[in-house]
Amino acid sequence: MSTRREFIKQVSVLAGVGAAASFGLGLTPLQVHAAAQGSWRMPDEGDRHAQAFIAFGAQEAIWEDFTGDVQAALGGIARTIARYEPVTVFCRPLERSLAQEHCGTANITYVTTELDDIWMRDTGANFVIDGQGGLGAVDFNFNGWGDKQQHAHDAHLAAQVADTADAHYLRSELVGEGGGIEVDGHGTGIMTESSWINRNRNPDWSKADVEQELKDRLGLRKIIWLPGIKGKDITDAHVDFYARFVKPGVVIANLDNDPESYDYNVTRAHLDILKNATDAEGRKLQVHTVSPPLNPRKSQFSRNNPDFAAGYINYFVINGAVIAPEFGDKVADAKAFALLSGLYPDREVVQLNIDAISAGGGGIHCVTSHQPLV
Repeated sequence: MSTRREFIKQVSVLAGVGAAASFGLGLTPLQVHAAAQGSWRMPDEGDRHAQAFIAFGAQEAIWEDFTGDVQAALGGIARTIARYEPVTVFCRPLERSLAQEHCGTANITYVTTELDDIWMRDTGANFVIDGQGGLGAVDFNFNGWGDKQQHAHDAHLAAQVADTADAHYLRSELVGEGGGIEVDGHGTGIMTESSWINRNRNPDWSKADVEQELKDRLGLRKIIWLPGIKGKDITDAHVDFYARFVKPGVVIANLDNDPESYDYNVTRAHLDILKNATDAEGRKLQVHTVSPPLNPRKSQFSRNNPDFAAGYINYFVINGAVIAPEFGDKVADAKAFALLSGLYPDREVVQLNIDAISAGGGGIHCVTSHQPLV
């Protein structure tokens, strides 16, 4: 399999077509609501969910020989989540049976649509609530991480998710992805400048303008900005591989201990910022760290693959559980399990082998999203 960065070069022309499509949805009319400032807020991921979402969208044009392995890994994630909460799986019409074969039927609903890829966190809706029983779904105009990959179909997915969830469709003028958003549900967000303040998404926006739009759409009072790093991965360093809120005032941060990794210095810079930051309530953050495995299992997915994303921080918090990866490094896997179990004492920590997905530069959080329970 070629790496995702090699694939980027192959589809640069197609990406431009997808970008144009993303600003001309042409879908069945949905009720569009203007978001009044302060009326909506994004809840913490750890709050109760109504359901989770997965895009069963792996295709050979992108994943080549790994396609079947990625589909199996998606199925394992879907079946695991379904033990704790309902799951809606989006899949292509011609792959409905295949999706069911991998994901099962227990606590699973299927919606057929055209898809480009599997990254549900980035392409789906970003749900917000208004405190009065209202559910909103913010669309941040997915453009293939800055026109790096074909996305004509995935550009429509946020609107389809909003329709599926019967949520108010709230379209921002800002371009970005759900993996670039981390909130505590009480007014504080963590974002990376590399993904949001980037000319490949928002060329005419100042940092102040980006920050204000994110605050207005997500109900935030403060954003803690991490620098991130541009151009090293397809997302330009999404925050969900660097820092996550466990709960208000408590953060878990990625600390890369491989001196040869481009993340070695970046994660230390992030840690310094987080340790000296305060949240919207003025509280100093309590920061825990988790480190990627130094000795992940050697496989067709990881061997000679610079895109292989071996990070424990890209986990998914659901009703009653935390779905997290394991990478075959017994010491590192055990440390991650112990830390997550301590930070989420009321949830079961379930570790899954997702190497096929990691081969494409993503993790469990990247391929899932959720609808909060109103």
